[in-house]
Amino acid sequence: MAVSESVHGMWSSRLMFILAAAGSAVGLGNIWRFPYLAGENGGGIFVLVYLGCIFVIGIPIMSAEILLGRSGRQSPINTMRELTAMSGANPFWQIVGWMGAIAGFMILSFYAVIAGWAISYIFQMGSGAFTGADAEFANSAFTSFTGNVWSVVGWHGLFMVMTIVIAARGVGKGLEIAVKYLMPALFVLLVVLVIYAAATTGHFMEGVSFLFSLNTEKFSWGAVLTAMGQAFFTLSLGMGAIMAYGAYMPKDASILGTATTIALLDTGVALMSGLVIFPLVFANGLESSAGPGLMFITLPIAFGQMEGGEIFGVIFFLLVTFAAITSSISLVEPAVAWIVEKAKISRAMGAVTVGGFAWLVGLGSAFSTNIWADVTIVGGMTFFYTMDYVSNNIMLPVGGVLIALFAGWILDKKIIEDQMPGRTTMFSLWRFLIRFVAPAAVSLVFVMTFI
Repeated sequence: MAVSESVHGMWSSRLMFILAAAGSAVGLGNIWRFPYLAGENGGGIFVLVYLGCIFVIGIPIMSAEILLGRSGRQSPINTMRELTAMSGANPFWQIVGWMGAIAGFMILSFYAVIAGWAISYIFQMGSGAFTGADAEFANSAFTSFTGNVWSVVGWHGLFMVMTIVIAARGVGKGLEIAVKYLMPALFVLLVVLVIYAAATTGHFMEGVSFLFSLNTEKFSWGAVLTAMGQAFFTLSLGMGAIMAYGAYMPKDASILGTATTIALLDTGVALMSGLVIFPLVFANGLESSAGPGLMFITLPIAFGQMEGGEIFGVIFFLLVTFAAITSSISLVEPAVAWIVEKAKISRAMGAVTVGGFAWLVGLGSAFSTNIWADVTIVGGMTFFYTMDYVSNNIMLPVGGVLIALFAGWILDKKIIEDQMPGRTTMFSLWRFLIRFVAPAAVSLVFVMTFI
């Protein structure tokens, strides 16, 4: 590929790319979604299948996305248009870029709503509102907050403004500076919380046992799809983010090595989050499979009942907010990069346009807990759950299959050789997984779930 740098800027080093991509991967998927999905789907057996999906499907597809992004050096939409033409392929394959950008946009719209809840809870925990709280109070507080349309919309809007401001400053002055400081802070906060859970709950080993013991009674094909969808969600696969970030990746950085490092960091955060949350849950006799309310109902009760809970509650929701910001800026990036390229407008205008539209669409999810609580879209699901289900359980797996097939079978071999020089064992393994295992595994699980 002749283009050596993206017009949008470049990461200053391989480390910055790893931090940025890890920031995209590490988010609410690890801290909010992973623990309650593990609780609902059999604990350790879900974790085992999830880890299998990460290493057999996730890393190969992430490597493919990085390869495509670094080859095109443009937004995912324009990258796929150009690579499709260069490979002499059917224009159909351009849909990969569009699906990624649309899926990322859909996820951002409801993701920002949950992130807004987290910001609000920083202040609620800090005020001592949950000190000594019982289940009735915590549930009432959450219901009251999410039932107040102006509060939910306001915090949702604040989070989107934060995302827009960072995205508007570009790769070097916005995205990179954000991840440079937020990612180390996130890891430090997480370690502090793990130590807190181990030292104060008295149920740390019970949490370990829950995460790694096999409970087959709660497991099913649907749980396999959920584990795969979680792997896609948490690694930011199929949503354009990794492809967009790959466009800013230095040419001398190893794609396979970098993707593996990112996956290990992401998986480590997910498991550590479980080791923070489940000991707190078990110490207070609470429900481990409490759904999304696990973070906003169950944990505030736990923090409210423990010594130093106010301080560590604030730390926890700061952690959640930092993770959400590093992910949201990656979700908005594919669409911002495309509109800047297409409309020839400034980064600031592109960020405001995309972010503003995402906020507008996100109102549907914000309203799903109050004025639209009785409005269902698909299969009896609210707008919020419809956006979540369609994007994570349908669009991301389908997008992942298409990425695997394109990178494995369609993409010009000269482009692959340029991006992955040499024929190492890792390359041969990646080539086998991306051509045969990843698309077959995703397709099989997807079909079996809906039979």
